[in-house]
Amino acid sequence: MGEFKVHRVRFFDYMPSAIRALAWCRHTQRVAVGRADGSVEIFNFSDNYFQEKVIPGRDGRTVEALCWAGPRLFSAGLDGEITEYDLENLRPRYSLEAYGGPVWTISCNSQETLLSAGFEDGTVKLFEILEGKVQFQRNLDRQKGRIVSLSWHPSGSQMAAGMMDMIRVFDAQTGHATHRLLVERGAGASKSQEVVVWSVVFLSNGTIISGDSAGKVQVWDSFTGTLLRTHLVTKWDVLVLSVSPDESSVIAGTSEGTVIQFQFVSSTVEQQEQQWVRTRTFKNHSHDVRALVHTDTAVVSGGVDTQLVVRPLLDKVEKNTQESALRKIIFPHRNLVSCAKKAGLLLFQFPDHLEVWRLGDSDGKGKAGDSLPLKRKPEKMIQLNRKGQDHICCSALSPCGGWLAYSTVSAVRLYRLQLNTNNISINKVSKLPKELQSVHQLCFSCDSSKLFASSSLSSVVVVGLSQLECKHLETLKHKSGSRQPVHLLCPSEDGKWLVTSNTDREVHVFNLHKMKLHCSVPVYGSCPTAVSVHPSGSSLVCVHADQQILEFSLKQKEYTEWSRTLQRLGLHPLWLQRDTPITTVTYDPRNPAHLALHDAFMFCIIDQTLPLPEAKTNLYNQQVLRSLPQDQRSRVSHAFKICKNFQNLLGVDLLEDHSLVVVERPLQDILTRLPAPVRCKKFAT
Repeated sequence: MGEFKVHRVRFFDYMPSAIRALAWCRHTQRVAVGRADGSVEIFNFSDNYFQEKVIPGRDGRTVEALCWAGPRLFSAGLDGEITEYDLENLRPRYSLEAYGGPVWTISCNSQETLLSAGFEDGTVKLFEILEGKVQFQRNLDRQKGRIVSLSWHPSGSQMAAGMMDMIRVFDAQTGHATHRLLVERGAGASKSQEVVVWSVVFLSNGTIISGDSAGKVQVWDSFTGTLLRTHLVTKWDVLVLSVSPDESSVIAGTSEGTVIQFQFVSSTVEQQEQQWVRTRTFKNHSHDVRALVHTDTAVVSGGVDTQLVVRPLLDKVEKNTQESALRKIIFPHRNLVSCAKKAGLLLFQFPDHLEVWRLGDSDGKGKAGDSLPLKRKPEKMIQLNRKGQDHICCSALSPCGGWLAYSTVSAVRLYRLQLNTNNISINKVSKLPKELQSVHQLCFSCDSSKLFASSSLSSVVVVGLSQLECKHLETLKHKSGSRQPVHLLCPSEDGKWLVTSNTDREVHVFNLHKMKLHCSVPVYGSCPTAVSVHPSGSSLVCVHADQQILEFSLKQKEYTEWSRTLQRLGLHPLWLQRDTPITTVTYDPRNPAHLALHDAFMFCIIDQTLPLPEAKTNLYNQQVLRSLPQDQRSRVSHAFKICKNFQNLLGVDLLEDHSLVVVERPLQDILTRLPAPVRCKKFAT
């Protein structure tokens, strides 16, 4: 596997934001995740739960509710605006001031023609969904208290609204309230304490199910306005409900961090009449569960502890398979760390600022596993606060450490850095080409003479950098017709090639000497998560969300022999069962037959000269190899050298001096910064 001097970095103070809303699009198998900082993430559940897109937040913007209307995504927040998102350019398409105060909830009818929103001032407003916009249609009867939750009847003729101490049923045609369902306060509660109906679901048979701040899940008959059944599930709040597509199951999320499932079944073997029965309790969160989605086969939950949890329902999936495994998505599926390999600098990206750190240094020597004494400690050189209210969506540091760039949805900024022995100076480049408007990814060439920026319509802007000026050289475009954003950029070391990949799963290779498209890699059925070009420029390697690894020859314009062998023999089952994507892959410049790559929980070197592991062999065999004599190692050695000494990885990179930078963010550090939970589980209770 080889030995590296490792810079073990734990001073990247990354802190994910709490999850406030989830929305499930059954047609595209995608989940939208809204966070407390106003950002929205799109996960493709049909592609190994890959985080395809991230729309950055903005100061003052909140996401209280999310809603799909076909392929279109809407959000609402306490700023009083309803926002539709541009999923091609990764930004809000427009925001509509609804003139009702803070918006607590939005919901779309099953026909996907009307959008309803519940407001602080007690109004429920209907908006007609038109091409390219939504248009106000009408107000329903105004109520005295805020509208906290909404749910359409599947027919689109009625709507249930959760409020303080009651549920209102509206006729969507006339706009009048037809029923008032009074919600009881909890036992022992004071008369002045209102009950908040945090969530309602309206079923096709006329049943309404509600969850409230008194810890109750209640079942109502909307025709008669009567209470059918009450389930007291917690001493705290029931914050959210979600129903399965076939309406046979409902899940409830609580302030204790539990998710409780109710199923419409017979309570006894002899009894034929079905009713809503509490069947399962899941405890996968430490804090409030604020958002839930009930898919056909799984429960998806998120909340204050920032984790997106996918809990498969074992009666819906085959047991002991990859589909039946619990998943916790904690870290982003993209790089927030940029490394200046020649200068020994690191750039950390936060929503509101950037940090540039200089790595420490040591003269000490030792054996594997030793901690070396520091001659110079790591030092924060710069903290650069962003301009404006839009959060930072991407950033990059040039390999020489002389250039820094970042972008928001509204502007790109470029800075010139000058590093001396003990200090660093930074100067903003004032005049940028007009083509650098809003970009999704930034990357510098290996000689730091060019800046690459992925722009709209899946194009890439190439900018030449010099001491005197910053000049637009070319805008690279492919011919596939895809409008999806480019999420990966990778230049070759010799400066000849630029590899791009977009969320349509396309990989394109551009010749930078001729400034035109060289070739396109055959489209594979899973989205690329990391790409790299061979130091000689002869081939590229691409790792996909389904954990497959493909190598493509740039000269022959076909897959290499090693890649064909890998596909023919297949990857090891344990490799394919990993649940976090590879976010960085690179060829080792000292030995180009070695591929270095990592996900959130392991670092791996693939030696292309060694045989591939068979399904029955031990994939994680590094400890076994160390215990064997040198002459016996070759018998059990295989191509995959996996190191799990480092955990919760946000970045791994090779420096020019052949040392390794490993950026970790221990999960415990994140947990200690969370607010205190309402209830801590104690042993034997």
